[in-house]
Amino acid sequence: MISRLKQAAQDTLAFAASHLQHHPRQVTFALAALMLGGAGATFAVASLAPDAADLPVRTVVENVQPLPFLAPDDAVQAQAMRLYRSDVTRTADTAESLLKRLGVYDPQAAAFFRADTVVQQTLMGRAGRNVTVEASEGNTLLKLSARWSPEDDGMFKRMTVEKTATGFASRIETLPMTASSRLASGTIRSSLFAATDDARIPDTIAMQLAEIFSGDIDFHRALRKDDRFSVTYETLEGDGEPLRAGRVLSAEFVNAGKSYQAMWFQEPVTTGSAAASTASHTLTKGGYYTLAGESLRRAFLTSPMEFSRVTSGFKMRFHPILQTWRAHLGVDYAAPTGTAVRSVGDGVVEFAGVQNGFGNVVMVKHRNNNVTVYAHLSRINVRGGQSISQGQNVGAVGQTGWATGPHLHFEFRVNGAHRDPLTIAKQSESVPVAASARAAFNQAADQVRVQLLAAAQMLPGSAQ
Repeated sequence: MISRLKQAAQDTLAFAASHLQHHPRQVTFALAALMLGGAGATFAVASLAPDAADLPVRTVVENVQPLPFLAPDDAVQAQAMRLYRSDVTRTADTAESLLKRLGVYDPQAAAFFRADTVVQQTLMGRAGRNVTVEASEGNTLLKLSARWSPEDDGMFKRMTVEKTATGFASRIETLPMTASSRLASGTIRSSLFAATDDARIPDTIAMQLAEIFSGDIDFHRALRKDDRFSVTYETLEGDGEPLRAGRVLSAEFVNAGKSYQAMWFQEPVTTGSAAASTASHTLTKGGYYTLAGESLRRAFLTSPMEFSRVTSGFKMRFHPILQTWRAHLGVDYAAPTGTAVRSVGDGVVEFAGVQNGFGNVVMVKHRNNNVTVYAHLSRINVRGGQSISQGQNVGAVGQTGWATGPHLHFEFRVNGAHRDPLTIAKQSESVPVAASARAAFNQAADQVRVQLLAAAQMLPGSAQ
């Protein structure tokens, strides 16, 4: 039977091929008709299959583990949106104004802020503290964190207010800061501060620059237009948030065509010294040196104030009160009342009080019978017999005694004889790097040269 069917199929194919060769149009129409009748053909084929009722039936049973069921509250909580915002505190902030600026509308949180001692003492009325909030989709408070660095000890404070099952709770933690470095450069157009502002360099870094090079550059009188500088400095961070500028790591200042370079260096800790702090960054003592290894810290600073203007130098002048020509045995610095005055060197306070035309005056005795005088002060911050260090605050600018306006009268006496204070610092000695630390210093200096070269190639007035 099968062989007969097979032979019939072969004969049919042979006939179709012969007919296609002689009558192509008729065959094409026939195929189209066959396709249109495909449903009937399908039925014909299907009808040849076995009857479903005759197929064997088998039952399979398996255990199925159901998916974990979330309660409605848990499900909503798991998929709720969290909102994050950051800002900086202001002195005029209240609980409501701070939360509103952060996009939080939560009367319960505001009430907690007003009542909580920790929040009141560390956040309200404190300007410049970084604040981050985590809020719900409905803008209610879930968590608030505030960070600040109160001391130069490499640590920062974190105050946290967090919503709990029983309400809000606050806590304070002390944690180590981390340090990252930035490169910047600038060109003097009018002043140092204007140039550093253009380069987005913090004022504290600008003040350090002036301090570092104060023994070589008179920033009151010697700055020139088109002087330029390059600097590498630290940014101190807490939880990844910048909190404050750290120290200058290296710097170059080109003044009147002459280049001055400096780098921070701290001699390696020797065995048996005090244990280092657990902080990843500590502001321990070190010093600034030229890249050749000479210390930039001289025995005396060039000025008793960080920034001011010399109004009367060490020379003959017409005295504004006595109305006579006489020698001016010091230097007068014009500055607003209250401007901080610092000691130009280490020493012991020889006198602190009121004296004749000087008004409120501080006299500091240094080694080798050198004495410095700070007169016309509005207040005195040291006492007689007190040991003080270079840069320490001794008082504030005022107008006491024989003074026609607020200014500081500053004198330098050597064995009782008056000397020009503006020349003393440049003549004072410096100390080189210790021989035992020379190898470590040279290695650090090589790295600084690369840093300063990279900073100098940046666009003027830029930072990164």
